[in-house]
Amino acid sequence: MKKAETLRQWQELPDNLPILKHFAPIPYKARGSRYGACGIRIDGNPEFIDAVLSRIKDLIAGENQVTRLELARSRVDGSGIGKDLPNADTMAECCYIRLHMRGNEGSMASAIFDRHLDKATQAFSDALATA
Repeated sequence: MKKAETLRQWQELPDNLPILKHFAPIPYKARGSRYGACGIRIDGNPEFIDAVLSRIKDLIAGENQVTRLELARSRVDGSGIGKDLPNADTMAECCYIRLHMRGNEGSMASAIFDRHLDKATQAFSDALATA
């Protein structure tokens, strides 16, 4: 899709479409590349990442008794990938978010020991019910 077409489609989207009901979880114990799986990568300065995260707080309900969030946030320095990063912003970070299914044992243990996730589990269920 060309940039102009993508930009036009983006502009025509209604505001605040729900994300969670479309955030397909990665199956339990999945192996191999996750390229093309639902996920979010945010890179930039910490303030930019925080601003984006503040707009997708509904995804926090993905950390529940049925699914878990893969959430990683770290400094970007290029040494781990052997590259110079001349365009990296000051104090650059990268944040990754993916959703995973919990296994049966994890779901049961979570339901028993992680009662604080009851509300998130209900929110996740409600999000799926509106799909």
